[in-house]
This record gives sequence, structure tokens and C-alpha cells, in this order.
Amino acid sequence: MEKSELLKVVGKKIQEIRVKKGLSQVDLVGLIEGNIDTTNISRIESGRTNPTLYNLYRISQALNVPLVDLVDFEN
Repeated sequence: MEKSELLKVVGKKIQEIRVKKGLSQVDLVGLIEGNIDTTNISRIESGRTNPTLYNLYRISQALNVPLVDLVDFEN
């Protein structure tokens, strides 16, 4: 899988989980511990930036899902 495709898949997975939970990007930012802004979430969800492992962890905690759910490409 190419890097750009991988980033889009991860971003789409985050967006799907966030929307399923009824959260806006602003809501998600409010739930994430530490400093992250809505623009960064938007770039992650659209696959335009490569999130750090730590940011993926913080997003998973905010969404209350295991980290593996954000990188599960088989489902």
C-alpha cells in the first residue's frame, strides 16, 4: 500500500468512527488530551498529514476505541 493511500485509509477510519459516535471535529478536539487543533484533525481525516503514533493514541482514547481500530484495514 502506498503511503498516501495508507494515510487516507487511516483518516477515513477515524472520520467514520467520529461520525458514528455523533461527534464533530470540534467535539473530538475537545475530548483529546493535550494540544491539537481542528485543522490538524481535518488534515488527518483527509489523509493530508502523517499523524504520529502518539496522536493516533490520543485520538483513540478520545473516541474511546482501541488504537488497533484506527489501523484495522480489514474491516
